[in-house]
Amino acid sequence: MGIRYIELVKLAMASVRANLLRSILTLMIIAFGIMALVGILTAIDSILYSMTDNFSGLGANAYSISPKSETIRSNRRGRSTKRGEPITYNQASKFKERFDFPAKVSISYSATGQAVAKFANEKTNPNVRLRGVDENYLDVSGLDLAAGRNFTRSEVNDGNARAIIGKDIVTLLFGENNLRALDKVISVGNVKYKVIGVLASKGSNMNQSQDRQVLVPVLNVKRYYGTLRSNYEVKVGLSNATDMEDATSTTIGIFRNVRKLRIGQENDFEIFKSDGLLDILKENTFYLRMATIAIGLITLLGAAIGLMNIMLVSVTERTREIGIRKAIGATRNNIMVQFLTEAVVICQLGGIVGILLGMIAGNLVTYLTGGRFIIPWPWIFLGIVLCTAVGLVSGLYPALKAARLDPIESLRYE
Repeated sequence: MGIRYIELVKLAMASVRANLLRSILTLMIIAFGIMALVGILTAIDSILYSMTDNFSGLGANAYSISPKSETIRSNRRGRSTKRGEPITYNQASKFKERFDFPAKVSISYSATGQAVAKFANEKTNPNVRLRGVDENYLDVSGLDLAAGRNFTRSEVNDGNARAIIGKDIVTLLFGENNLRALDKVISVGNVKYKVIGVLASKGSNMNQSQDRQVLVPVLNVKRYYGTLRSNYEVKVGLSNATDMEDATSTTIGIFRNVRKLRIGQENDFEIFKSDGLLDILKENTFYLRMATIAIGLITLLGAAIGLMNIMLVSVTERTREIGIRKAIGATRNNIMVQFLTEAVVICQLGGIVGILLGMIAGNLVTYLTGGRFIIPWPWIFLGIVLCTAVGLVSGLYPALKAARLDPIESLRYE
């Protein structure tokens, strides 16, 4: 039985080669449908993995505290947003002092995203992010130093004019030489800072380049950019991720006291965990994947109709051939398997081409958006399964029609 089936496969392949141009055209219809499906799904996965890596900078054992934002209904204006009061520097400092837990607390403030960094005759575009940080910011945010050192606690407390700069700024001002940048004095927003460290390259995160930023002591930024409505970001990095529930409960208690909230009064702040943000992203991309698969199936439906039409034409053209094979002993089952195999082979060849093109297209998109290269095994498997299904569905009716042909009438066919 196995040998007979192998012979039928060989006959199907010979038929595909005999009608090469028609087979290639049909194959390409399948290939473009699979390419669109695999390409979009690959791009989605690669971007999601890249965002996961970026969020892992906050870490599975870390969380942040932000003013509460909630959506409320209004009869006059529909939906509007009500935010909690900003977290002041004094509140953030008190929390940092009182949080007695095996963890590190970081206080930071984003001063501007449109600063210009200057050194000698060189300067950057006005798209540098200036951020005030403390001595724990690098550890809690998952940032590493390529050269130099971190801020000391005394430098942070005194608001000294010290700076840690990103890799892009080193490239623009010092010609990619990290060591050359150390101990140099640069100007950012008309304030001079001595460079004490260079950040290791991190790429982009949520459309914000991590390599185009200047970190300075938070009190220094507060002095020049702080206002009564300035909001200071608080991040907590735990030594042990299993302490997350206890740590967040402790955080809520201390922060309610710091914010002077009365008993029974709702929290006017929120705690954001990195894994919670990733869950939201994964949930949103799930629906995007399902929509992509649905669109891909519609494309493949058109390809299936085209393949069925071509197979019906093939049956008509090969009516006499079918009659001869039946006359020398071929059964209905043999004829049906041969035509089904031809349809599946064409679909699988188209699927292979489509998968390769889809991988290239998907990874090209993610490369341009700062993502990373991946091999989308689940979508490769999905493409193969869909191609097999399309081949079986589109080839079934033509195969049945060929199998039911009367051998005598087929031999008379001209």
